[in-house]
Amino acid sequence: MGPFGAKVRFRILKFDDMDEKEIKRLGTYGVIKGAMYFILGAVEEKPQAMEDLGYTMEKIISKATSLGLGTCWLAGTFRRSAFAEKIELTDNELLPAVTPLGFAAEKRSTLEKMMRRGAASKKRKPWSDLFFKDASRNPLTEKEAGNFKQVLEAVRIGPSASNRQPWRIIRESEDKYHLYLEESKIYNRMMGKIHIQNIDMGIAMSHFELAAHELGLPGSWKVDLEDPYHTDMQYIASWC
Repeated sequence: MGPFGAKVRFRILKFDDMDEKEIKRLGTYGVIKGAMYFILGAVEEKPQAMEDLGYTMEKIISKATSLGLGTCWLAGTFRRSAFAEKIELTDNELLPAVTPLGFAAEKRSTLEKMMRRGAASKKRKPWSDLFFKDASRNPLTEKEAGNFKQVLEAVRIGPSASNRQPWRIIRESEDKYHLYLEESKIYNRMMGKIHIQNIDMGIAMSHFELAAHELGLPGSWKVDLEDPYHTDMQYIASWC
């Protein structure tokens, strides 16, 4: 279960248990090659389910990465119906994303290089675009972030759909931060109920929390608060 209360469940899909026709139906061969395992994530359809899915799945991906395994968020390059059959998706669930699980190739393929260029995978927005010290968007500097400098940097370098980095964070005090989504509505809602930028917000929450706990910093996500600044952005949650 994620911080917003939606029930999330995962299943590891092993290609050894499938025949060649089934593998082709999954729709990722040619983009992801050689992966024998996939992690499938299903989430209960309710408000802020996408954040819960992003938060919980990124924790699994972070653990896999720490073990030396390769992963890759996929939220649109596969045929959901085939994966849905394998996880036995119920009527009140969504299947927003999957990830292959294995060992990354030593050398990137031409297709992967093209996809990384298209997604601007090497580029990240500067601090001044993401982190602020008030609702007027006066930039928060790395020095001003103090003990939370590494925490915010962990958010900044996190993965997001097309590397758009839609998260924005306003610092209220030394150990209180508010998380917002600066939404690209057409892009975010192009897959109907699956709002991919809200998944990104869950990923940001996971990175913030994991880094804070690793550094022994106080706080947790509070999700029952009203927007403290009433900005034109979508308020998500507060760390305090």
